[in-house]
Amino acid sequence: MTMQPAALPETGRSSYDAGAILRRQRARESAARTYARSFPIVPARAQGMVIEGVDGSRYLDCLSGAGTLALGHNHPVVLEAIRRTIDSGAPLHVLDLATPEKDDFTDALFATLPKAFADRARVHFCGPAGTDAVEAALKLMQTATGRRGVLAFTGAYHGMTAGALAASGGVGVKRPVPGIAADVTRLPFPYSYRCPFGTGGERGAELSAAYTERLLDDPNGGVVPPAAMILEAVQGEGGVVPSPDGWLRAMRRITAERDIPLVVDEVQTGVGRTGAFWAVEHSGIVPDAIVMSKAIGGSQPLAVLVYHEDYDGWLPGAHTGTFRGNTLAMAAGAATLRHVAREELAERAATVGARMLARLDGLRAELPAIGDVRGRGLMIGVELVDPEAEPDSCGARPGAPALAAQVRSACLDRGLIVELGGRFDATVRLLPPLIITDEQAETVLDRLADAITEVTALQRAGRTA
Repeated sequence: MTMQPAALPETGRSSYDAGAILRRQRARESAARTYARSFPIVPARAQGMVIEGVDGSRYLDCLSGAGTLALGHNHPVVLEAIRRTIDSGAPLHVLDLATPEKDDFTDALFATLPKAFADRARVHFCGPAGTDAVEAALKLMQTATGRRGVLAFTGAYHGMTAGALAASGGVGVKRPVPGIAADVTRLPFPYSYRCPFGTGGERGAELSAAYTERLLDDPNGGVVPPAAMILEAVQGEGGVVPSPDGWLRAMRRITAERDIPLVVDEVQTGVGRTGAFWAVEHSGIVPDAIVMSKAIGGSQPLAVLVYHEDYDGWLPGAHTGTFRGNTLAMAAGAATLRHVAREELAERAATVGARMLARLDGLRAELPAIGDVRGRGLMIGVELVDPEAEPDSCGARPGAPALAAQVRSACLDRGLIVELGGRFDATVRLLPPLIITDEQAETVLDRLADAITEVTALQRAGRTA
């Protein structure tokens, strides 16, 4: 039986002044703040899927630390692992020295990996963010192949450091950084609703694979043999766009036949999020490397790169980082990995996610502002559009970013935290913890549907006024 966190007790309001705290944050923190702009709340406590603000307001959290909190906030399994580690007197920071906690985490991690991958895998502990693990992956493959270029995809998001940002698709954050993507060849990701080829469906995925293969084989195509291809099995920040399993298998074939290492970024999709422990399992492919972070640390900062031993050609010190020996994260991560596996939470994510997707898909007929519903497991996207605009050749209407922002705000007013992503930030993203109950899932959808209904009604009233 799945262990559920205890409910937050009724404690009343805190003595903190939320408005004063928010004002000080605006005055002292960088203009690069993101979530703080979207959610003007001051969390004080959290348990499971519930966040409580200092004013006593409570919210269902469908952001989960951008997918970090597989077991929700303060899960007893995680807290027990952290307390046990602290009470043991274990060193909390040891660079890359071997410790019992690291050894145990590695055992737990390898036990979750597809056997064909785990049998000949090596793990590198990186700096504590996924972007550093992406940098490590690119550097590793450049070292192993002696090449420089990278194949990446439209809509991708891999992080904010130089190499990871170059491989990402978002133009806005790259525009102020000249030359950031000089060695990246951008390929079309199969996004059925906004198909880059104007066809959608399986045909769009087939054309993406054919384009990739022909471009790489064209002696005048302009692509020097690259060091790696990097992709996401489900694009997260790109709007929750799952890659078709057949397309992923095609990418594996194309790269293998041309001796191009395939790196799969599972920073957000890993640890049961998509209904399989690792998203690559849906397609059955065995990549050359998997980038992991977020949920593997059990709420604590941790990132690793796992790769085929044939690529382990680094010299000592080739990729280092001060905080790659986070003992608490390894203890919390091992506990989380084992709990997700033991309680079959990936399978639970598949079941609950399919139910949520089915209900959301049914809402499309009632709410024409919902242009597309997609996802896998508990990684769900609802793309909002202008229902009055003319559709394109695939039937897609223009995205409605202002509407999406209003829906996000209306959700917060109803005690629901959701974030946006995708093209023009017009996709509402749902990333609830894997321990979400059936009742909570229904409440999430009720509040989201109510928010969309209210905002679109106000929008229509404004147009007819």
